[in-house]
Amino acid sequence: MKIVLLESVRGLGNPGDIVNVKSGYARNYLIPNAIAIYASAGNIKNAQHQIEIAKQAEIKTISDLQEIAAKLDKLTLKFELEVGEEDKLFGSVTNQMIAEQLLDNGYNIERKDISINDPIKVLGNHYIDIHLHKDVSAKIKIKVKALEK
Repeated sequence: MKIVLLESVRGLGNPGDIVNVKSGYARNYLIPNAIAIYASAGNIKNAQHQIEIAKQAEIKTISDLQEIAAKLDKLTLKFELEVGEEDKLFGSVTNQMIAEQLLDNGYNIERKDISINDPIKVLGNHYIDIHLHKDVSAKIKIKVKALEK
């Protein structure tokens, strides 16, 4: 049975692909779950139109996120934390702390999108990655200073 995929299916194809699958798989799983539709001439044309609209929206989203990433690349976050011997922090700078400070600066970034390669446990400058989209990321500078007593 020929179907048009509306979503990506591992091992089968991407949205808009016309694939041949067993009829039971199509009737019992793909079509009822709105993952695919029957491959009639009208459905093929409609699916291609919907996919084109989705691609245009994706392009606009990526361009907007690239502008935000350019602004984030210039941003420096400053933290003043308590330190112990040898300028080591009590604890570390966490994703949550960074997300809160980004929110204070007007950027609503989720914790899971912030990637800290090595724990920030010492004073100085550090760089972290923020993943805004699978194709767009930014690098932010983190400055950690000792809390003055």
